[in-house]
Amino acid sequence: MNIRHIRNATLVVGFAGKKFLVDPFLSEKGTLPPFPNSARQDQNNPLVGLPVSIDEVIAGVDAVIVTHTHLDHWDDAAKDALPKGIKLFTQNEEDKTEIEGAGFTNIEVLQEDTVFEGIQLIKTKGEHGRGEILKMAGHVCGVVFKHEDEKTLYVAGDTVWYEEVQKTVDAHNPEIIVVNAGDNQFLQGGSLVMNEEDVYEVHKAAPEATIIAVHMEAVNHWNLSRADLKKFAEEKGMASNVVIPNDGDSYSF
Repeated sequence: MNIRHIRNATLVVGFAGKKFLVDPFLSEKGTLPPFPNSARQDQNNPLVGLPVSIDEVIAGVDAVIVTHTHLDHWDDAAKDALPKGIKLFTQNEEDKTEIEGAGFTNIEVLQEDTVFEGIQLIKTKGEHGRGEILKMAGHVCGVVFKHEDEKTLYVAGDTVWYEEVQKTVDAHNPEIIVVNAGDNQFLQGGSLVMNEEDVYEVHKAAPEATIIAVHMEAVNHWNLSRADLKKFAEEKGMASNVVIPNDGDSYSF
């Protein structure tokens, strides 16, 4: 398994001989407006550029997974760059219809028993915040990757820590867990994705797993820095289990 962190939640995952692109957010630096009602209203998104060219990001991709269609996970640059016939997985029929509207023709809705080229792709539940903000944030998912020749990978997606994340860890015992950990927030409503305490809960649930923390410092409403998460991980004694990649970093397992 090879996991390359591109930017924000965008990953390129090499798994059992296939290459997956997860949540492609490929816009050039500063070409999109800031998310409203949040910090850094004077900074356009993305806050940082891609670490490599779009052509390099999408080269050789066998399938794309879009956990949900928020702009920082599925943008016009991705729609323009990707071949319209590429295999693409969505969380539900609503997202499938939306992506079909952009001209894509080979879309499948993830299930709990999806198989692609011998690889299990198991849709997992997520909650994009807590309380009232969920009505605005909408539906999201994660995905567990399984194959007999690989360790189990859990890409949690845009979720906070809650009981369904615990259930996923208990059910699948993933050795590698990717969490979106920028504690992104609007001015009201609290965390939309994991904060440092949420990451600690993941570690307690899966103390032997390697946790890769992404979705950090790339869009204007981020609230938890890499440096602060690193310090927190050291204080909690989990630094050896928590990897905090810079954009472009790659890891093999």
